[in-house]
Amino acid sequence: MAEKTQVADIDRSIYDFRFAEDDKDFYKVRAGLDESIVTRISDEKEDPAWMRDWRLKCLKIYNETNEPDWGPDIRDLDIQKIVTYVKSKTAMAAKWEDVPSDIKDTFEKLGIPEAERQSLAGVGAQYDSELVYHNVKDEVSEQGVVYTDFESALKGEYADMVKAYFMHLVPPTDHKFAALHGALWSGGSFVYVPKNVKVKIPLQSYFRLNAAGAGQFEHTLIIVDEGADLHFIEGCSAPKYNVANLHAGCVELFVKKGAHLRYSTIENWSKNMYNLNTKRALVEDGATMEWVSGSFGSHISYLYPTTILKGDHSRCEFTGITFAGHGQNLDTGAKMLHLGKYTSSVINTKSISKSGGISTYRSAIVVNPGAAHAKASVDCQSLMLDDKSRSDTVPAMNIMTDDCDIGHEAKIGRISNKAVFYLMSRGLSEEEARALIVSGFANPVSKELPLEYAVEMNNLIRLEMKGTL
Repeated sequence: MAEKTQVADIDRSIYDFRFAEDDKDFYKVRAGLDESIVTRISDEKEDPAWMRDWRLKCLKIYNETNEPDWGPDIRDLDIQKIVTYVKSKTAMAAKWEDVPSDIKDTFEKLGIPEAERQSLAGVGAQYDSELVYHNVKDEVSEQGVVYTDFESALKGEYADMVKAYFMHLVPPTDHKFAALHGALWSGGSFVYVPKNVKVKIPLQSYFRLNAAGAGQFEHTLIIVDEGADLHFIEGCSAPKYNVANLHAGCVELFVKKGAHLRYSTIENWSKNMYNLNTKRALVEDGATMEWVSGSFGSHISYLYPTTILKGDHSRCEFTGITFAGHGQNLDTGAKMLHLGKYTSSVINTKSISKSGGISTYRSAIVVNPGAAHAKASVDCQSLMLDDKSRSDTVPAMNIMTDDCDIGHEAKIGRISNKAVFYLMSRGLSEEEARALIVSGFANPVSKELPLEYAVEMNNLIRLEMKGTL
């Protein structure tokens, strides 16, 4: 397809020109959702025929599916006002200096180049609907590790693998926004780690949604083959606008026999964002899955990473924290499905609510009849910083065998005035004392993150405490 280089070349029936007039380096599909928009996105992507058919199938499922009956009320989200595709006319760069200056400046402020200099194995950066930068270290590529943008994998030598795994864990019939993702997905990452390869330093992707009133629908697919090991880091951010933005990405993780995957995320979406993300992992015999999750932004969040412990002796640990401030309703948690024998799962979550923020912990532990000797432990702790905020715990357990060991503990509390007074007597201001206590509450999560992300998380907590985010 010939690349469009002038605004006049763009089909006016499909594209909204307000954005093109503001910035000649970008164009976007008009707001709304219908078959013409989905086929236009497919044309832009030069999708293979099966993917085009898949998008249209997902659109049909989306139109026929009711909104979820769980989580916060999102009836005020109007998909017909969301711009579903925003593309830069600049090709993806493999060198940081080749990234356009305005995009580079944005990511400079977010720490992308600094993170790369701290010996990451590879970095991908997505701006709105497309990856604008991707780089993998030679020594990692020489191990046979594949880390590329999702669209290159779809159309390149890994096309068969993508077709075999794409939306296998998250089918479009799962819920309405999974179907929406299947119709509109754009960008994202593909990772394959060969058998017995240990990637000693992390891979990282960073997603930035910069356009007002737009949606981002990236797809991440990671396959860690037998005996392999990987740490993957994901960061997300967006500026604040006075119109709704939507994030409906999807993450599918396949952890093969005896493999290990750690997936770390810090989400700092703006407070006009509807974050309706879906994340799921399938863990085989003797394999280990670890989630480390921090959620600090968005107006409304639905975020429940799900792990399917399919294999015998498979295990999973989820460590997460959320901070709900003014105008935020964050509905988060984790789900564990025990299928194999001798499986084990641990969920440790922390939530903080302030200035009227609503934080809901929602979890599910399912132990199938054949999951003999399963073990599961759930520990959720909530901290409310004032009398205007709210914290709810909604645990669910479906235990279908007596041969298991399951435990759950929940605690909701407030900051001790005695602790604040003690710290103030040591020279801290009241604001500093409260921020320090909250940082200590969050420490079990921050200590699991790489240094630069732990620093970012603590900075976000301090800004939330000040009410400046």
